[in-house]
This record gives sequence, structure tokens and C-alpha cells, in this order.
Amino acid sequence: MHYSVMLKEAITALNLQHTGTYVDATLGYAGHSGEMLTRVKRGFLFAFDQDINAINYSFEKLNKIGSNFKIIKSNFLYMKEQLEQLGVFKVNGILFDLGVSSPQLDEKNRGFSYLKDARLDMRMDLDSDFSAYELVNTYSEEDLARIIFTYGEEKYAKSIARNIVHERAKKPIETTFELVDIVRRSMPVKKTIDKNPARKTFQAIRIEVNHEIEILEESLRKALDLLDINGRLVVITFHSLEDRITKKLFKEMTEVDPVVKGLPEIPDEYKPKFRLVNQKVITPSDAELKENSRSRSSKLRVIERIR
Repeated sequence: MHYSVMLKEAITALNLQHTGTYVDATLGYAGHSGEMLTRVKRGFLFAFDQDINAINYSFEKLNKIGSNFKIIKSNFLYMKEQLEQLGVFKVNGILFDLGVSSPQLDEKNRGFSYLKDARLDMRMDLDSDFSAYELVNTYSEEDLARIIFTYGEEKYAKSIARNIVHERAKKPIETTFELVDIVRRSMPVKKTIDKNPARKTFQAIRIEVNHEIEILEESLRKALDLLDINGRLVVITFHSLEDRITKKLFKEMTEVDPVVKGLPEIPDEYKPKFRLVNQKVITPSDAELKENSRSRSSKLRVIERIR
């Protein structure tokens, strides 16, 4: 089952208008898109995804709601260029849900999950020729440690990287459970009892395989350029790095230019073009956390173009 994280909060934050043009930058299995399309009766929805399985499923789902949508197989980094090719230069709202879809985690052969044994993969785009298998078996010990520490915030990153390199010297590391076993043996036993010790390492490898962090800021800046007056950008993050990038960018875009800060009268051209809709980050309700533990690390931020 696919559970759309903070669905109600995201839909409210987008402030959808019946005749507006909206973008779901991360279609997945159309949880958010389905709700968006239901409310945009006389407008239009564009949705982006790289995963052909998600696209095929979501097309059928959205087609039952309406025909006023278009799914584009592309990384959201190219959203602005793709829309401009279609003659769309301004939109009324954009949603980024940066989590992995539950079906991707649950689909055994995708190799995303540390709970299911499968070939190491973790590609969002199945046409890509670089997967977790290549990463785990070719990256240097230093690069492995850096990625696992930076993207996974894993304190045993050096030990895990060292053991990965040691094990792959005997034979390639091919499956998720082989990697889980290496991670488990790389940390104290007491750290492996209450929860699966591989969660942070798998997250880090997935982020690197799909270039998730490095393309995020550029993608968000392009999304802000696309917004029309009163248009909103809603971003749901699941990782502290993603949230920091989003928070820093939103702060930059909503503050007065430092050059003129403190002047009694600030010229219009120096005033911020955006405002924060919520000063405080939005987190899942207690009810949602009970229903879906995968929501626990999610945070939602909203920004609106005002000029």
C-alpha cells in the first residue's frame, strides 16, 4: 500500500484553485497527484517521475479522475525546460515530496529495502546504468565512508566502508542482505538489537545513486522561477540535509537584500519576491505517525511568490 506523507497538509499548503496550473515534481504512485487533480477541475496538472513502473500505475489512476493532466518521464531537475517546451512559463503551485514511494521500497527486485533480499539496485530511473551494485563494488573506501557519513549520518561509516572493501575483495557484494550483514558486523552488537542497523547506510547509497542532494537546490531554484504571483512551492523532506537546503534557500528568498537592510524605505526592487507561509516547519500529526511510521522524519515547508 502506498501512503502519501502529510497529504492533507500538502494539499492545504498548495492553496489549490479550480482553474490553476500545478506541478507534482515527484509523482510516485499519484497519492498527492490524485488529490491535486480532484481539486483542479478546470485547470491542469503536470507530473514528473523517472520510474516507468510508477508512471504506468499513476497514469491509470489519474485517468479515472480526469484527463486534464500530463505525465513527463524526467528528473525534476529539468522541469522548467520541459514545461517551457510545452509553452508553460508560469504555474500556480509545485509540490516536491522527496521520499521514496512505499511501493518502491516494497517491490523486492528494486533493491531499495534492507528488509528484503534482492540484487543491489536502488535506481529511481530503471534506464540508468549506475546502480547501488556499481557504487558498493567500485567506490573507494574513502568515498564510501564520506557518502555513508554525510548522507546517512552514520557514525560507524568508516568501519562499514572498510568492511565493504574487505568483503568485495573476496567476491562482489551482490545483494541487499549481503550488505546488511556487513553493516551489522561493522558496529557494536548493542546497536543492532532494537532496529535494523542498515537503514542509514541504505539511505546514503540511495541518495548517491540517484544524485538526490546535489540536484535539489538547483531544482528548487528553477521551481521558484516558475511560480506565478500567489503561487506556492511545497517541499516535503525526509533527510536533515534536504531540509537544511530547503530551509536555507527559503530564508534567502524571503529576506530583504542585505545591501539595503536597515534603510527607512526599501525600494521595491530590493524587497523579497517571496514570503514564508509557515514560519515553523510542519511535521506529521500523531495520528499519521501511528498509521505510517515512514512519516516520522518528514518535514514540510511552504513558500509563496508575492511579487
